[in-house]
Amino acid sequence: MREVFHQSLDEVQSRLVEISELVADAIDKATQAFAGSDVTLADEVITNDRRIDELAVALDELAIEILARQQPVARDLRTVVTALRVSASLERMGDMAEHIAQLARYRFPERAIPKGLKTTFTKMGELDVDIARKLTELLRTQDIRLADVIRNDDDLVDELHATVFEKVLSENWKGEAGATVDATLASRYHERFADHAVSVAKKVVYLATGDWAADTDAVTVAE
Repeated sequence: MREVFHQSLDEVQSRLVEISELVADAIDKATQAFAGSDVTLADEVITNDRRIDELAVALDELAIEILARQQPVARDLRTVVTALRVSASLERMGDMAEHIAQLARYRFPERAIPKGLKTTFTKMGELDVDIARKLTELLRTQDIRLADVIRNDDDLVDELHATVFEKVLSENWKGEAGATVDATLASRYHERFADHAVSVAKKVVYLATGDWAADTDAVTVAE
């Protein structure tokens, strides 16, 4: 019985990694679509978001079944409860990628990135993709040192997000209303994507240490 139980816990982790991989692929393609007005990639992201949603629901059902049947305690209980919360954040990250792709889709054949902000959004997109890849590795390995890297990258995204708002609110901004809306929405989606990643990273640190305020530079992983 215990062997079956631990196989179920392993499956929970593998499903989280699978969802995270799909999310990373989604934000990668969404940022490419947004930068290059690639409607094919945008449609792919929009369509594939349903798969992320389905996998998140299936994972939640598995976690609830484990809670009901196995009544886990200690670290095992943390694993299941954390999985429920992480799946919700990953699903929202998929939604943020879908929203970025939708902006590209709506503006096609015009470019969605307003003039003067291409470099900013390119960098923001690169950071979000890198954050997503690191998050997948964190979920796979529980190497909690990656959590600090993700948080640092999120700070950079926040700085770029602030730059976008400063740009569109400045007297020198010449963008039309549509361009202003696109810029503020896209920036917000990128910023929220990274925020959700940080939330997941914190939960993984908690899973590994049992401590919400653990110092990831000097910590012994709890067994």
